[in-house]
Amino acid sequence: MANDTSNLEVLSTRSGFNSAVRQIKKTIGISEELGASNLGDVLFELGDEELSGDRIAMFLRMLLVDKLGYRTVSSNLASVVDDPSALAPEFETWKGVDLIAAYHHPELGLLIANPKMAEELAGFGQLRKRELMVIYAGKLGKGSDASCQQAAELALNLFQGAKVKAPAGLLKGNFTVRKLSKAKGNAEDTPVKAKSRNGAAPKKAKMPKPKAGPEAHRVAAPVVTASAASVPAAKGPAKMTPRYAVVVQNELFHNGNVEAWKRIVASYKAKHPALEVFIYYDGERILDINSLFKWGKVKHGSAIEFAVAGNEIQDVAKLQRYLAQGASHQFEAFLRGPVNNVLKLF
Repeated sequence: MANDTSNLEVLSTRSGFNSAVRQIKKTIGISEELGASNLGDVLFELGDEELSGDRIAMFLRMLLVDKLGYRTVSSNLASVVDDPSALAPEFETWKGVDLIAAYHHPELGLLIANPKMAEELAGFGQLRKRELMVIYAGKLGKGSDASCQQAAELALNLFQGAKVKAPAGLLKGNFTVRKLSKAKGNAEDTPVKAKSRNGAAPKKAKMPKPKAGPEAHRVAAPVVTASAASVPAAKGPAKMTPRYAVVVQNELFHNGNVEAWKRIVASYKAKHPALEVFIYYDGERILDINSLFKWGKVKHGSAIEFAVAGNEIQDVAKLQRYLAQGASHQFEAFLRGPVNNVLKLF
């Protein structure tokens, strides 16, 4: 017979037991709110890092399916959706049903949102092809019917890029959106817009205008420091920025550019250890920056994309400026100083 205590090993230590108790208390608290509030809204307002990813996945079915009787549909997405928040106005008109979207992000893990709220959907970032999306539809404990199943199926089709027409019955009801309370990020720290030679572009953003003249695009030589700055880890579920493009200005993204990027990213990570920088090229995530130099595949005019994930994301605009310089003929500014030391850029 299988050992029934194998899943209870976490309770054998004081810290593990206390962690389990906190999780249970939070689950009970959320469960009590679900009679009147959308689960995505509740989690968004709590902003609790312990209620994200795999931890929330453990009781997602219990809260929505077992307790409230929500209907579900799921599928690996068949297409890419660059801006899922644009779907929120359509979902907001579906007042006859409560909806929750659960997206399995390849980097951030399980993300949950009320699809009627653009601010919550924006946290999904770009929806990737072949990643799992699960839609839950119900009526907040008031039972569920065939219309809930239909709503879940239509919602999933919308997330896959299809055009759907909601039946009239789905547009009538009391399941409307409410104003949420959550701290905002730093509005001034928004990356600039850049286009690649194929016309692709990230989300638009505002930046201070550079000064005119030949010095306009220059950045002061980085300072080398022997020890990295230490910043306490921020709280709340991890978020991810959209992907922002950096256009290669060199004739070729060569080894010097690669080394400059590695030192820039290391400097950013040293200042913001709780944040993660993801790099993409040609739609694929780059796990090793050195691979961008191999075979000389990244040439002048190509766009390398990056995104930042974590809590309380900062200095993204500055990171983009440094990466742009590192992808140009001015990369040498980042190669000065001892190899093993971290640049003080942020």
